This record gives sequence, C-alpha cells and structure tokens, in this order.
Amino acid sequence: MSTQELPLKGVKVVELGTLIAGPYAGALLAQFGAEVIKVESPGIGDPLRKWRKLHNGTSLWWYSQSRNKKSLTVNLKSQEGQDIVKDLVKHADIVIENFRPGTLEGWGLGWEHLSVINPALVMVRISGYGQTGPYSDRPGFAAIAESMGGLRYVSGYPDRPPVRSGVSIGDTLASLYGVIGALMAMHHLNQNRGRGQFIDVALYESVFAVMESLIPEYSLFQHVRERSGASLPGISPSNTYPSGDGQYVIIAGNGDGIFKRLMLAIDRPDLADDPRLAHNDGRVTHNTMLDDAIGNWTRQHSREHILAVLEKADVPSGKIYTAQDIVEDPQYKAREMIERVALDDGTPVDFPGIVPKLSATPGATLTPGPALGQHTDEILASLGYAQERIAALRERSVI
Repeated sequence: MSTQELPLKGVKVVELGTLIAGPYAGALLAQFGAEVIKVESPGIGDPLRKWRKLHNGTSLWWYSQSRNKKSLTVNLKSQEGQDIVKDLVKHADIVIENFRPGTLEGWGLGWEHLSVINPALVMVRISGYGQTGPYSDRPGFAAIAESMGGLRYVSGYPDRPPVRSGVSIGDTLASLYGVIGALMAMHHLNQNRGRGQFIDVALYESVFAVMESLIPEYSLFQHVRERSGASLPGISPSNTYPSGDGQYVIIAGNGDGIFKRLMLAIDRPDLADDPRLAHNDGRVTHNTMLDDAIGNWTRQHSREHILAVLEKADVPSGKIYTAQDIVEDPQYKAREMIERVALDDGTPVDFPGIVPKLSATPGATLTPGPALGQHTDEILASLGYAQERIAALRERSVI
C-alpha cells in the first residue's frame, strides 16, 4: 500500500513528545497516512528507544510505536533548534507535545508563539494534570494518573493492595482523546471556517472519563465502589472461574437471556427459572450464590470442555490469552491483527495490526520505527536549508 490510499494523506504533524502519551497519538495518525515528523534530542533520542526488550540496541516497542514516522534530531534548548521547529510549524497541521506545562513556553514554542506563526494550527497538549489548575506544574506519569482517575482503587481484590494493569493504560487513553480532539478541531477548521486551537488533555482526566458510573453512584448514594477481584461490580454473573485442569475461563452471563442459557448449560434449570434471578438487579443480590454454582460446575471439567459447552449454548466465554495464544489464534489471523514487518536489517518481527479498520481506506504499516535522525537532512532540505547550513548546524550540535 502507498500513502496515496491512506485517509490522512497530506496531513502534516510535528511530534515533540517522548515515551508514550504524545508519541502514541502521533503513531495513530502516522498509521493512517499523516506525515509525522518526530523531533528527538541529538545523540539520545526518545527514551522509549531503550525500553523493554531490545534488538541490536533498539526497543521493539520503539519499532512498533514509531512505524511510518520520520526522525529529525533537534536540540530544543538552543535558539537555532527552536527556529527549526518554528519553520516546521509554518507548514504543519498538527503539533503534538507531552512536556510538563510551561516547558515549551520557556523555549518560545508554546501555543501563544506557534499559533501566531500558523493561525490554522491544531496543537495537542498532553500532560499529567492539564495546562491549568493547582497541580498543572507537577510531573505526571500514567501510574499516578490511573490512581487519581479512580482506576487503581477499584482494581484488584478487596483484601489486598490495589493493582495496576500490565500496560500504561492512562497514557494510551490520553493518546486516543488527543487524536479525537485533533480530528474534531481539524473538522471545525475545515468545515465551519473556524480557527486553529489547542487540545488540553490530562492523563488523569482521560482515565476518569472511562470510569462509568463511579461518580453518579457516589453523588446520589454516597457509594464508594471498592475492589471486587475478577468480577464486574454490580453486574451478575461475570467473573473468572477455575477449570478442573488448573486453567481459568472468563464467563459473562449477565444478559437476561444469556443467564438462562448459562444456567441450563451447567445443569441448573432451577436457577434458570428462578424469578428472583430474571433480571440483573435480582442476580446481583445473589451474586455469591451464582458464582459458587458456576464455579462448582467449571471445577469438574477441563477448560476446553467448558468453552465448547458454552459456545454451543451461545454464552460469551473465553480463556485468558497469553502473547503466544494471541499469535496462534485464528481470529487474529483472519482479521490480520498480527502483521509481519521487516526491520532495517531484514529481521522479521510481528507487530500488532492497525485499529480501527476502515473499509475503503484502512491504515497500514509502511516502515518500522526510524533510526535516530534518519530523516534530518531530508526534512531540513525540504524546508530550504542548504547542505552547508545543515552541516554547520550539525557541527554546532543543533541537530
């Protein structure tokens, strides 16, 4: 596939962020055809290049998250480096940054400066606590945002300390909100004859926004939701159950019709026909009894037998997938959710497929994450910088 077939062809993005929240927003735009120029520090680059498992000194996470991007090295603390960014912004549609609020302003690259250069600019600003408020100047990572947003407190078992998910979900949620905001701002600009604007995304607010009925329940009933282990609070039955061969299955029997089918499948017609259990509010009252009934059945059978019985009964259920399970699963393969990509040295590596799937103009992986500064000369030349000037900037460690 070429960039001609991608839906964001012609959209120019300058990415000033590091690690996850800002760069993942850039990654989503790049996967759908935007030209994303990632600005990195000379000699060091984005710290993500050294996070987790490395191949020839470079993170596999980097290769995946930075696919389709171009790498430009610029010392943002130098006046000449700041001038390069301003030259880029003149031709950009979107700027993405996730520095602590005030950092870009100190370099003359804040919204007030860049919007003068390009009045149509859309700027995505992702930070721990947002651009305003008493916490705005604090450093913020996803771990803190997930706690402040309410997610950590309700995660885990009631007799143990709160736990985190195995990924930085606060960062990726903020990335998604940043991209949504950027696309809405561009629509307003193009369709409503609006002006450019900045999108203020806080990590903790991105987590808080997906906390469902947490606050309404507290507001009306002063109910503080507590940790409930593997079950889904207030929805019954939905839990993780042990199988007889030492495995686990997830069973979601919380729809009224689904619940009846589940009870019949586990040979409990008495529960299927119990009027107290006909609807969710009644089942929640008897949730422990229902979990015991389901668990007593699952413990008598292997995981595969359980899943086969429940699939036949049309009850949502599944095993807990490892990375190996994902790669070997036929549904992932059929949906092309595992992409094999060749790194620059020819090494084949599997990447996650691109989401969402557009029917006419789907996203694509064109290149893996670039080498540090791989496109510096190309980008500066496109801005009209002569080779002699580029060489002089490199000599002074500006690039």
